[in-house]
Amino acid sequence: MTTTSHRSAEEIGRTPQGPREVPPLATLRPAADLSHVDTVLAGGLRVLAVHKPAVPMVEVRLSIPFAGDDPLHAATAEVLAETLLTGTRRRDRVGIDTDLALIGGDVGTMVNPEHLTISGSALAEKLPQLLDVLADVLTEASYSDGEVNREADRISERLAVARTQPRVIAREALQRRRYGTHPYTREMPLAEDVAAVVPEAVRSLHVAAVLPGGSTLVVVGDVAPDVVLSEVERVLGGWAREGRARTLPELPDLDPADVVLVDRPGAVQSQIRLSAQAVPRTDPRYPALQLANLAYGGYFSSRLVENIREDKGYTYGAHSGFEFTGDKATLQVDADTASDVTAAALLETRYELSRLGLVPPTDDEVDSVRQYAVGTLLIASSSQAGLASQLAALCAVGLGVEWLVEHPRRLAAVTTEDVAQAALDFFAPHRFTGVVVGDAELLAPKLTALGGVVPEGAGRP
Repeated sequence: MTTTSHRSAEEIGRTPQGPREVPPLATLRPAADLSHVDTVLAGGLRVLAVHKPAVPMVEVRLSIPFAGDDPLHAATAEVLAETLLTGTRRRDRVGIDTDLALIGGDVGTMVNPEHLTISGSALAEKLPQLLDVLADVLTEASYSDGEVNREADRISERLAVARTQPRVIAREALQRRRYGTHPYTREMPLAEDVAAVVPEAVRSLHVAAVLPGGSTLVVVGDVAPDVVLSEVERVLGGWAREGRARTLPELPDLDPADVVLVDRPGAVQSQIRLSAQAVPRTDPRYPALQLANLAYGGYFSSRLVENIREDKGYTYGAHSGFEFTGDKATLQVDADTASDVTAAALLETRYELSRLGLVPPTDDEVDSVRQYAVGTLLIASSSQAGLASQLAALCAVGLGVEWLVEHPRRLAAVTTEDVAQAALDFFAPHRFTGVVVGDAELLAPKLTALGGVVPEGAGRP
């Protein structure tokens, strides 16, 4: 019987002549040129059509600004998103599903405090039929009493379960800490509010808020951009209403403040969530900030992950990244840890924030994160679905194909000194606020000794 021995990672990385040489970083490849049309129709709908013939498919992303200040807006919007595709005057739910199946397509919806998003795909030659289904639900959605009541009950049950999840609790606590009662914090409606939604309220919201003015339609696929534009004008010409879709009120800048300890009695794990003001993609400092973030905690080989995951084992995963909302942007730092090492993990997280500015990334670190940033951008935009989603996010802040194509060049121009300055300007620990969610009785003594942590209800809301 033959016994197979397994080599360790250290053994694999060595040869009889010494350590195995790491291959050099490849030369940066420029982003592909993207043939496109970007225009605004008479009704105010922005249409961005991009030719990408990777496969004979087409991807569609319709983004409608969908803010509201009514106390029940979030609940009504959630029910609207879930029932938009359940029937029109021409098609019932089965009819919509059948017509989509016949063209190899699908359509889905999602809503948040900023936008109602409708995503779809189909065979490229069936784009007119996909647009016809889209136009039908935009102009003739029926929201029958039975469908609305049934979905409202289902959503209420789902929300009640979701609110018991630690990550949801942490997200809502972070939003309250950052923005108080701003409408942006209403990411998830209350189950009781959803249960109170009536069909007439959903129908009224559709008429008042599902508007072409200020909305964006992105179409990416194996279709000529001018053909896409003519089809959109022909099929969606009937979607014409007065007014513009309502945008979210501007977020205030995020003020530094103590971290709030949010009690979750009996929890064996804690959620650390930190946040600080950043700059949007249009800011000249953004490329350097993007690379500084990657070096700190933006990918698996980052300093934060190396410290609290690989070296100390405080967490299975730690991450830092950006959140873009309107014309504003923030940095987020996330880590979930066992309760007994929460204070130590927060200490090390702050230490790495300080170290990034005091011991900035080296030339090699900057080259590595630059390659990663460009590579992930190119990979994410290599598929039709990925490109469509990226462009939809860019269009939401007034950008488009040009920004995407030029961004690798901006990253290539960033110097090590630029990254060091971004680290000093944006990653100083005193710039952050946030929350720690966990068993306060267990966590409070060490977190209080660490400093900069206050119990929930103390300090500003």
